[in-house]
Amino acid sequence: MLRVENLTFSYKETPVLEDISFELEEGRHLAVMGESGGGKSTLLRIIYGLLHLDEGSVYWKEKKVLGPNFQLVPGEENMKYLSQEFDLMPFTTVTENVSQFLSVFYPDELAKRTSELLEMIEMQAFADAKIKTLSVGQKQRVALARAIAQKPELLLLDEPFSHIDNFQKNSLRRNLFDYLTREGITCITATHDALDVLPYADRILVIRDQKIIANRPVQELYDQPRSLYVASLFGEASLVPIDILKSYADTKRRIIVYAHEFKVSPNSGIPTVVERSYPMGSHYLVKGWSEGEGIYFHSHEPIAQGKKVFLNVSLGTINKRMKQ
Repeated sequence: MLRVENLTFSYKETPVLEDISFELEEGRHLAVMGESGGGKSTLLRIIYGLLHLDEGSVYWKEKKVLGPNFQLVPGEENMKYLSQEFDLMPFTTVTENVSQFLSVFYPDELAKRTSELLEMIEMQAFADAKIKTLSVGQKQRVALARAIAQKPELLLLDEPFSHIDNFQKNSLRRNLFDYLTREGITCITATHDALDVLPYADRILVIRDQKIIANRPVQELYDQPRSLYVASLFGEASLVPIDILKSYADTKRRIIVYAHEFKVSPNSGIPTVVERSYPMGSHYLVKGWSEGEGIYFHSHEPIAQGKKVFLNVSLGTINKRMKQ
């Protein structure tokens, strides 16, 4: 189990993380989300042992993780950290980089394992290519394969798919996270992309203003985000007064509604004036205004600017949000 206890860290006079505490069971996948510069990468570097803490402790399987002030070579041997810099050897081949940390004393096993890793990252055709000739996205895939080559106990991934084309990203996510689940490898992924999270992570930890503002199972956090900021990590959302949604509701409380949860009606619901329709392929994202506030919703067809429509939300969605 990973235990992070009362972690506080600053870069000189700039606070980055404050009183961060959480646990992660072995074999589970935690996603860390939050805005850029919010401390996600710093948290991973601390867990790996690359930064020295101001306060607090990190433990992996009861062993305390020591920072660079206590270790000649920073970094924990049972962990792997994939940073956004990749740290590859530019003048050697893809195969040589992927197999760099595998034992040369067992050539058959080395060749088999290297082949498996190249297949996972879909780079078999580039096995003999020099790293310096690859695109940034290809380099990121090689770095990913190298990080899991030795089957670490804990894998720390910092924006692992940020440079990879969308058409390859989906299959690579499935390949990687399915593999980690089969092998029981504990994983923490720092990301901005909800598609890195929703299908694969067990829990989501959200950091804002140096502190944890959410640490809950994925589906639970998605269904009951508790703040518009958290909901926005998954997609467009709006805050809507309940008494507008349901006129009989005796409360001024507002609930969060995702854009896809609104249903457009021609004559009853929340009166909304359309500002613009954005084509999204399978639907349109529409921005409108209701009682002076912006509101986002989905429509199967574009809606003309200035047109008045009415929006409804299901009773099931209202009840679900009321519980939070």
